[in-house]
Amino acid sequence: MSTAVSPLAPTRVPELPPVAGVRLATAAAGIRYQGRTDVLLAVLDKGTSVAGVLTRSKCPSAPVEWCRTRLKAGRARALVVNSGNANAFTGRTGRAATRLTADLAAKAAGCRPNEVFLASTGVIGEPLDASRFAGVMDGLVADADADRWRDAAQAIMTTDTFPKVATARVRLGAATVTINGIAKGAGMIAPDMATMLAFVFTDAPIAAPALQALIGRAVVDTFNAVTVDGDTSTSDTLLAFATGAAAARGAPRIARAGDPRLAAFRKALEALLADLAEQIARDGEGARKLVEVVVEGAVSKRSARRIALSIANSPLVKTALAGEDANWGRVVMAVGKAGEPADRDRLSIWFGDTRVAHRGARDPGYDEAEVSAYMKRPEIRLRVGLGLGRSRDRVLTCDLTKEYVAINGDYRS
Repeated sequence: MSTAVSPLAPTRVPELPPVAGVRLATAAAGIRYQGRTDVLLAVLDKGTSVAGVLTRSKCPSAPVEWCRTRLKAGRARALVVNSGNANAFTGRTGRAATRLTADLAAKAAGCRPNEVFLASTGVIGEPLDASRFAGVMDGLVADADADRWRDAAQAIMTTDTFPKVATARVRLGAATVTINGIAKGAGMIAPDMATMLAFVFTDAPIAAPALQALIGRAVVDTFNAVTVDGDTSTSDTLLAFATGAAAARGAPRIARAGDPRLAAFRKALEALLADLAEQIARDGEGARKLVEVVVEGAVSKRSARRIALSIANSPLVKTALAGEDANWGRVVMAVGKAGEPADRDRLSIWFGDTRVAHRGARDPGYDEAEVSAYMKRPEIRLRVGLGLGRSRDRVLTCDLTKEYVAINGDYRS
């Protein structure tokens, strides 16, 4: 965890209100870090439904495998998250660690191990000593409180420089329901489902199948549209928990994601996930620029997404952005290598509102001074017009600096 906060960190951090049916606590178990919390426990009321979207990496962590199996039942009573060790590529030892962690949490929280959900983040390949949780678990349950959201977000940080939190309130039937979210992620970010770790809690009474459909759709243009370095984590996990406590205040019980009463909730959930995803891009390891890549005039949204990611993940594009150089030649390269329909002689490129390239050549009205001034901004918009169709897409990324190399060169030491 870095001691210097990213210059792109949000200037305003919301205070997250309580979510009925959710209590939180953190502790220092000494998993890897010294002098800081590294374990989060969320205790959930009976009847809480759960849904999740997990990494499609072929080398998933032990907690990902644990959650994938338990999500089928759709019920949760506790969540345990640790930072400092990913419990990935740890074989039988890793699976034994997940079982011991779940057993310890279940005993302390008074539930079944299969109702405990797990996530781990940190170094890959090192065994996780889950026995360290034994010394803190009872205390975590005893100390759990409804107002510890910022503490929770801090406990799951690794190379993050600031805790990532978001909240929303929205009407559902006769009641106002709350949605709170926390996330962590700064490197190894090119999600193939969600983000590194993200957890959403609501008091809305939404059944697990409906909740699953909601978050499955919501990640497409939020967490799956952000990249820091093009590397998909072994541990990517998004879990959503719905306690149903708002039913006592008049919120209707929702069984289908297509229920028209969910329209406002769906919009608020997607906005909350988009907020968290942007915070991850803002906290990209070593980042100094938040970059929005927009591709329009594509033959399909899928094609636009693939071209946008080709640009956003290009080390040459990202280092040019770090150097405040509007090097559109590197953008042309990234478009061309994406393997999607593109026509060099129809291509246009903008940095901000300035068109720098048009119809296969430098724009005749190009002004170096104007573009150079724009590139010094902390937030950059790079737009590509393909001129082939009507589809568009956008992704968020950041620049690639020397600090990224320094952070990851020293990560295990």
